[in-house]
Amino acid sequence: MASKVSKHDFKTRLRKGDTVMVIAGGNQRKSKEQKGQIGKILRFIPKKFRVVVEGIGTVKKHKKAQSAQDSAGVIEKEGSIHISNVMYYSQDHKRPVRLSVKELEDGRKVRGFTNPKTKEFEQVDV
Repeated sequence: MASKVSKHDFKTRLRKGDTVMVIAGGNQRKSKEQKGQIGKILRFIPKKFRVVVEGIGTVKKHKKAQSAQDSAGVIEKEGSIHISNVMYYSQDHKRPVRLSVKELEDGRKVRGFTNPKTKEFEQVDV
């Protein structure tokens, strides 16, 4: 028996507007490789554990005209990607990094990552 998934089970350190890199996914046979592409998170779909990233995973939808004034045609929009296939992208280091949360001396909790070269914690939200 499958358990129900609630939106409270959806935990991530990513936020809307973060720049992410696709680390897996895409269809290799149809030359729609998504791996390595960079974009901003537009929205989250918590029930399905997916995110919509700007310019990545575009899908075509054929629209039928509903009235004489409407136009029919093919509409392109962003599709969703599973949250496990994206990772926060550091503009300074030009690579994806794993986010973590650290508590500062004054008691504030901040998002950041460990710099791969210096092993120092760097804040994302300043």
